[in-house]
Amino acid sequence: MARTRTAAAPPPPPDIRPVPLLEALSERYLSYALSTIMARSLPDVRDGLKPVHRRILYAMQQLRLDPEQGFKKCAKVVGDVMGRFHPHGDTAIYDALVRLAQGFATRYPMIDGQGNFGNVDGDNAAAMRYTEARLTEAAVTLMAGIDEDAVDLRPSYDGSDSEPVVLPAGFPNLLANGAIGIAVGMATSIPPHNADEICDALIHLLDHAKATFDKLLELMPGPDFPTGGILVEPRESIKSAYESGRGSFRLRARWTVEKLNHGLYQVVVTEIPYQVQKARLIERIADLLINKKLMLLNDVRDESAEDVRVVLEPKSRAVDPAMLMESLFRASELEVRISLNMNVLDRNNVPSVMDLRAVLQAYLDHRDEVLMRRTQYRLGVIERRLEVLDGYLIAYLNLDEVIAIIRAEEEPKPVLIRRFKLTDGQAEAILNMRLRALRKLEEIAIKRERKALTDEKKDQTALLNSPETRAAVVKGELRDVKKRFGKGTALGKRRTEIGAPPAVIDVPPEALIEREPVTVLLSAKGWIRALKGHGDNGEIKLKEGDGERFSLAAETTDKLLLLGTNGRFYTLGCDKLPRGRGFGDAVRLMIELENTEDIVAMLVHRVGQKLLVAASDGRGFVVESDAVVAQTRSGKQVLNLGDGAEAARVVVAEGDTVAVVGDNRKLLLFPLAEVPELARGRGVILQRFKSGGLADVKVFRIAEGLTWRSGERTRTETDLRAWQGERAQTGRIAPTGFARSNRFG
Repeated sequence: MARTRTAAAPPPPPDIRPVPLLEALSERYLSYALSTIMARSLPDVRDGLKPVHRRILYAMQQLRLDPEQGFKKCAKVVGDVMGRFHPHGDTAIYDALVRLAQGFATRYPMIDGQGNFGNVDGDNAAAMRYTEARLTEAAVTLMAGIDEDAVDLRPSYDGSDSEPVVLPAGFPNLLANGAIGIAVGMATSIPPHNADEICDALIHLLDHAKATFDKLLELMPGPDFPTGGILVEPRESIKSAYESGRGSFRLRARWTVEKLNHGLYQVVVTEIPYQVQKARLIERIADLLINKKLMLLNDVRDESAEDVRVVLEPKSRAVDPAMLMESLFRASELEVRISLNMNVLDRNNVPSVMDLRAVLQAYLDHRDEVLMRRTQYRLGVIERRLEVLDGYLIAYLNLDEVIAIIRAEEEPKPVLIRRFKLTDGQAEAILNMRLRALRKLEEIAIKRERKALTDEKKDQTALLNSPETRAAVVKGELRDVKKRFGKGTALGKRRTEIGAPPAVIDVPPEALIEREPVTVLLSAKGWIRALKGHGDNGEIKLKEGDGERFSLAAETTDKLLLLGTNGRFYTLGCDKLPRGRGFGDAVRLMIELENTEDIVAMLVHRVGQKLLVAASDGRGFVVESDAVVAQTRSGKQVLNLGDGAEAARVVVAEGDTVAVVGDNRKLLLFPLAEVPELARGRGVILQRFKSGGLADVKVFRIAEGLTWRSGERTRTETDLRAWQGERAQTGRIAPTGFARSNRFG
């Protein structure tokens, strides 16, 4: 039998090394995070653009899609961007291009679109093969000087082309158009502003390097959204947001009241908040109407054409328009909050949150750098032209000899260089000179051009060496931007009104909830529900082994107050209770009540009403019902309990006398005035007990007598002198016929 050999395992390739999984994941996730931050999500503070937007504009400039030129298909632009600069999906590139062309999304559009580019209703743009685009004046201004070495260029993704690292940014795009982006662990949100006001703030900062935020806020009072609206954020909040670089702005829709016949009116919304889709807004309001959440509104209609016109019809002419709109502001996107988070990349590609002054200063520093680079580029052009002109003048002074050398020599260039000490460029220019340029008039023109270039060189050199002169030039450029895009133009006119913070308007519950009568039932085992109407509800279904406990008449606009044995009050809205003929829901799922605790009382909250709360140890006090309303599911601690005591009773404190009965059937009556009114505490002793505790308490008018139920009968005792006394006494045995349960009702 042949002997088999076991082949040795091949050695691992030399470029493979073992790496712990945690280290590999951390390294790769960090690389991904940095790529997302710097190459996708955060804008550059200098030109306010993300790479995809910058590449789109640069590609369109390379295609010569200037405002004076014709349109080209967006598919051509997207293909050029994707093939040369941005190796990502065409859908993402086209979506970015569309946003740059939407006048309702971009305050100063960078692209002039022809075709269907979407609308404020939220409809998408047509496919890229149907739409066309070219650059706007703002985009041209943003890229002015890019061919004059104003910014650095870097190789494209495949090294076959070059793209700008940043644009020259002759237009203050970051603040003018804003930016939104979500990166890894950070985000940016900058609302758009008015270019006229931005230029004023930049000019002021050039003149006053330590400008205060108060002055900058005076020049830039707040954002200016393309869809208009009214900014109702307090000035202090706006200032705080600009000082820290983080905050938010409260923006409301603009509305007017249109009078109709017979005293009727309708509210017309003419401007909606920024980034709110009109169709979804109307759909939201319609849903609220269907669900009976807007009881002051009767109907909503969209009568918009090219402008926005949303008609709101009130329930009746008695409805106050301000109250109607306040209910809509609270319930719908007619009022929104626009966040401010000026998290941007600085000139070193480091993300940081900048305040307003830092953002403005970064833009001015960039413009100064662009001006210096363009000046140096122009000086280089002048130097090269002067060199050529000097060579021409030498040729004119030695014209016959130059011609002789050219005619006689087979290689005249090196001979000309040696004979007249010319540079290579000068000799090449002389050899390329046309014969017609040998006229005397051309010599005069060359001398004139040389003098003009020499003077310009002095000016450019002085500009390069003088920060004050450069600041004056930048200021002039800003004034030119202000003139072209300022408030005197249709595009630059301020659209968002800076309004005062709105007055607080108390919207009653019926404005948001339909008022209906209901009967609230809480079973012995804690199942709660609301049955429609008052009175006889027929046979009430209960779970097996359960029984009735509390039942009271209320309305859907009411609030329920529940007292637990732990002395805490809990609050439930009647409109939130389960409806129908089922068993309801467990009340413990609606409030945070321990399994060891129970509900001892349930009543309807009435504003201004006073309540008497009492514990099982006979202590209690009077409290206002408004003070026991809880805002959270955990309730509100009102009655502090002693050792072994529980909350026992809460009754409405209407009357002049308190009746207290204990488990020992002893009854005590004393004036209500002897019970203090507290907001929270243990209270005072209402009745003393040698054994047992408090069974029931009641507040009544002594002149009307004390009433209680015994079985199916109701009895009233008017001669109560035997049981009257002072608070904290033990009392006497209850009168004959008093309920065996030791309860008043």
